[in-house]
Amino acid sequence: MNARRFQGKIAVVTGGNSGIGLGVAKAYAQEGAQVAITGRNAKTLEAAAKEIGDGTLAIQSDAGRVGEIEAAMRRIKERFGRIDALFVNAGVAKLVSLEQVTEELFDETVDINLKGVFFTVQKAIPLMSKGTAIVLNASINAHLGMPGTTVYGATKAGVVNMAKTLSAELLEKGIRVNAVSPGPITSSLLRDGPQERLQETKDWIQSQVPLKRFGTPEEIAAGVLYLTSSESAFVLGSELIIDGGMATL
Repeated sequence: MNARRFQGKIAVVTGGNSGIGLGVAKAYAQEGAQVAITGRNAKTLEAAAKEIGDGTLAIQSDAGRVGEIEAAMRRIKERFGRIDALFVNAGVAKLVSLEQVTEELFDETVDINLKGVFFTVQKAIPLMSKGTAIVLNASINAHLGMPGTTVYGATKAGVVNMAKTLSAELLEKGIRVNAVSPGPITSSLLRDGPQERLQETKDWIQSQVPLKRFGTPEEIAAGVLYLTSSESAFVLGSELIIDGGMATL
């Protein structure tokens, strides 16, 4: 494997200011790419840009608002002129019981996880050319009937399907689309609430993973970089499940 696979390339990561997105953005930079990240929080964006490295373009943008997606793409075009690798990662996960789902929660989840993914790809396409690649961030909840994830899981199932349909849409342009479906990841799980309850939940989740641990952003980054590199030139419309066996064993 070439440790500088993305030398001279432009990589864009939505939701690149924390968690999986930040891990992927750092991996791109380490392999030579110039990186642009988006996110809603200006403070974490600034901190992430410093962590990723000099020259990182950090854009405050809400993935659920099409006008802000368009504005972000204009900034990327002005700065870099093109996109070689796009990781559509921005998403929201508010896991509540069926009875607790409100219209506001439903709309926010669909706006960011489905509408945002679709329009991010649509608005990025003019900056992409033959041989470039896109990865959508889905989830193993696209495959699991887990209580509390009805809305979230439905949107992520839509993302998996979107990777296939967008692949067909973009075939003639020579732009590949694939998806990754992470399992439980250390940096993005269960931060709010009573610590005792959170620990109980984390212990239960870990017990469901055959490898008996959470994954790391770096492990997801390895999959994303593979799917946007020339090494995966024959991989199209696929889903790479990275979950320690949780959904498959």
